[in-house]
Amino acid sequence: MNKKTATAIIFLFLFIVLTATLHFVDVQPIGPLDSSVGFASLNGAFHGITGENLFLYELTDILEIIPFLAVFGFGLLGLIQLIKRKSLLKVDPDILLLGCLYAAVGIVFVFFELYEVNYRPVLIEGVLETSYPSSTTMLVITVMSAAAIQLNKRIKNRALMICSVVFCIVYTVFMVAARLISGVHWLTDITGGILVSAGLVFLYAGLCDRFCKGKTENE
Repeated sequence: MNKKTATAIIFLFLFIVLTATLHFVDVQPIGPLDSSVGFASLNGAFHGITGENLFLYELTDILEIIPFLAVFGFGLLGLIQLIKRKSLLKVDPDILLLGCLYAAVGIVFVFFELYEVNYRPVLIEGVLETSYPSSTTMLVITVMSAAAIQLNKRIKNRALMICSVVFCIVYTVFMVAARLISGVHWLTDITGGILVSAGLVFLYAGLCDRFCKGKTENE
C-alpha cells in the first residue's frame, strides 16, 4: 500500500464516521418542515452566519457544466484509444481507472439519494431535497482533481500545462467556497463532500501509481 492509498483510506474512514455520527450527535429538528439535522448547533450557527444566497446557488449549478465537459473529454479520449487499438486492455490504464472513478462518484450519488441523511436548510422551489453529502462538492473535487492529474501528465507544453492545472484548482476552490456560503447546504454536507471526494481522488492517484507504469500516449 502506497502513501496515497493509505491517505485515501483515512479520508474515506473519516467520511464514514461523519456519516454515522450525523444520525445521533446533537440531532434537532432545525431544518425546513421540522426536518432533523445532526450536529444541529454547529450547522445551525454556521447557516445563521452565511444566510441564503440563491444567486451563488444558481451560478454554481450553471458552472457544474465544466466537470461534465471534462468527463466527456476524457471519455472521448478513451473511446478514441479503444477504436484505434481495438482492445479495451490497450486503453491507457489511467484512463480506465478514471472511468472507474467516475463510476464510483455516480454510485455514491445514487446511494445517498436513496439513503437520506440530511435535508437542505432551505426549500428549493418549495421542495425539501436531500443534501448530504454535497453532490456539487463531490463532483467538482473528484472530476477536476483527476483532470489536473491527467493534464499534468498529458500536456507537454509546460506553460499550457501550468495554466490548465491552475484553472482546475481555482475553479474547484471557487465552487466549493461558493456552495458553502450560498446557504443551500449545511456545513457537514460540504465537509462530507470534501472527505469522500478526497478519499476517491487519493485512491485514484494511488492506483495510478501502482498500475500505470511508463508514459501515457497523447492521442
